[in-house]
Amino acid sequence: MAENIGAVARVMANFGLDRLRLVSPRDGWPQERAWATASGADWVLEGAQVFDSVAAAVADLNTVFATTARPRETRQPVRTPREASRVLYDGRASGLAIGLLFGAERAGLETTDIALCHGIVTIPIDPRHQSLNLAQAVAINAYEWRTLVLDAPPPNFREGDPPASGELALGMYEHLEKELDTAGFFHPPEKFRSMSQNLRVMLGRAAFSAQEVATFRGVITALSKGRGRVLERLAREKAGKD
Repeated sequence: MAENIGAVARVMANFGLDRLRLVSPRDGWPQERAWATASGADWVLEGAQVFDSVAAAVADLNTVFATTARPRETRQPVRTPREASRVLYDGRASGLAIGLLFGAERAGLETTDIALCHGIVTIPIDPRHQSLNLAQAVAINAYEWRTLVLDAPPPNFREGDPPASGELALGMYEHLEKELDTAGFFHPPEKFRSMSQNLRVMLGRAAFSAQEVATFRGVITALSKGRGRVLERLAREKAGKD
């Protein structure tokens, strides 16, 4: 809802954040009601970027955490907002492009969206009353980020190459899934979605660099070509016997 987007913009401005990305806003964009709810945080809304899918919205990011109340069939690392902020802060200080993904207030995040992320952030609220609206969730995470910006010691040194962008990672996932599908790996067919999500989560935990993504895709290509040569040889042998 536009009102929720405006409330999020207000919270972001409170804690010094201004890079807002929206995925398919329910009522289209822009919406005057968002500005009315933002209480003057106009610059956040005016600079908002709109995307058609989560995959497109995270394509240029190296590290993205999904905020959700429960893991939802994934085996990704689960962190509190404080722990997640430290990881993201250190990554940003090392030059990585980072992000936090929030779902719609009513429905939350889909498992397919979470599978594009590198970890889960869960707010440790009292289980007797787990109702937390979108702006509140953003506020808690934004506060933890702000404390690091103002008070944290120098970030830890990060060794090695940074993780690949979301766009490169998604290309690797789709390349692998295509070849596995050709090889008949996804059986029965109705399990394709859950099996592909599990593969994406496993590979996402590895945080491949851009070079590692290129190497892995080279491995996939080599294996697929090798399968083709084997089939050609078997066809020739069969033709010879006939």
